[in-house]
Amino acid sequence: MKAIRVHSFGDPSVLKWEETPNPSVGPGQVLVRVKAVGVNPIETYIRSGNYGPQKFPFTPGNDAAGTIEAVGDGVKTFKPGDRVYTDQTITGSYAELTLCDAGRVHPLPARVTFYQGACVGVAGGTAYRGLFQRGRGKPGEIVLIHGATGGVGVSAVQLARAAKMTVIGTSSSDKGRKFILEQGANHAATHQITERPEEIKTLTDGKGLDLILELAAGKNLASDLTAINKGGRIVVIGSHGKIEVEPRNLMSKESDVLGLMLYGATASEHRAMYNSLTAALEAGTFRPVIGLELPLAEAAKAHKEVIDGDQFGKIVMIP
Repeated sequence: MKAIRVHSFGDPSVLKWEETPNPSVGPGQVLVRVKAVGVNPIETYIRSGNYGPQKFPFTPGNDAAGTIEAVGDGVKTFKPGDRVYTDQTITGSYAELTLCDAGRVHPLPARVTFYQGACVGVAGGTAYRGLFQRGRGKPGEIVLIHGATGGVGVSAVQLARAAKMTVIGTSSSDKGRKFILEQGANHAATHQITERPEEIKTLTDGKGLDLILELAAGKNLASDLTAINKGGRIVVIGSHGKIEVEPRNLMSKESDVLGLMLYGATASEHRAMYNSLTAALEAGTFRPVIGLELPLAEAAKAHKEVIDGDQFGKIVMIP
């Protein structure tokens, strides 16, 4: 098979399209014939060496959608030909074939394309975990999604609306705010909204914010602490750099700041997360948005676009 291989840390040019042996299926594993690959920002950090040591060479990626090529001993839930999506792989998703533990593979509903399926794993899981497992979001609550045009943000907007929450999404551009409203948000605002308490009161009819999903905590956390309601929650999903905060703003409102790591989920949380996402895909309440499609051989361009591009939704690569 062919796959993207990384032999050393560096810029996107280290992503090489090479011939490599097919993975062998072991007990409890499945081999997936990849039809589409989802690109996540974390893969650019790993490639550049900013996410700890790696054993070289390696194939990046965890998100893919395709069909089951083969199953290992003990696997009863899938058979060759089944349509599936992944949330984690053993051998990397940037490849024509990827090996996975069977528990990290999920049925792809017939109404969902392979391209859409490749957008679910990391982005959908992070959004779901942030809203419901860490953020404890409930119907009727008001959630602010800071950075609502990317893969996680779009997923969170759709999932929150399906859960009957009131959604405010932020973007830096008029185009982005229009896109957020098209995804179902009740309101769209600039990233500086938590610095303008009167605007929050106006948008929420004086109720304020119950939950914030924060994708840029290094910029926004201090003002988030002043914007949240008494007993509110802030879930930190992403951050670049340090920030100084006033702890009294936490104390006075008895609010919570919660960290999130997708792979910190327990086995039962993982099952609940992806069972719920698969059901939402089947129902049509979760509709992953593809911002850009590229050949897998152009993974270097995809990595440049995920950092520097202005597309909304997810980047998908096709083997």
